[in-house]
Amino acid sequence: MPVLDLLDLSAACPPETPWMGLDLGEKTIGVAVSDATRLIASPLELIRKSKFSVEAEQLFRLMDHRKVSALVIGLPVNMDGTEGPRAQSCRAFARNLERLRPVNIAFWDERLSTSAVERFLIEDLDLNRKRRAGVIDRTAAAWILQGALDRVRDQATWI
Repeated sequence: MPVLDLLDLSAACPPETPWMGLDLGEKTIGVAVSDATRLIASPLELIRKSKFSVEAEQLFRLMDHRKVSALVIGLPVNMDGTEGPRAQSCRAFARNLERLRPVNIAFWDERLSTSAVERFLIEDLDLNRKRRAGVIDRTAAAWILQGALDRVRDQATWI
């Protein structure tokens, strides 16, 4: 399946199925999942990066267990809107997943998501550096997924 525009993702997915959000870091993959109604995103898990086939297997296992119908992958776009090496790496990750198994995938601009999450963890939850390290990537994945869910829901109310 090709990568879809976010606003076309709902039509490609069965109703009442959750979506999964990914924050692809250099060392880890933050994973979040929505509820079946796609209203709320929640941090789920952290996958340590090792070998792509192992990462994909863990991800597919999580998707199957939760009956996930789509992935929303955070795309680290530069502040000027261009895509650099990290964004290209995210696109390559999506292409490689699609080669293993058909997956509904959309990207969501994740500019400043990690810094927004870090600020929230420090200012609102008062977490120290060690505690933040354990939750930041999956919380960033939830932030990414929630932004995408809100955008899709906002678009649906305009139609």
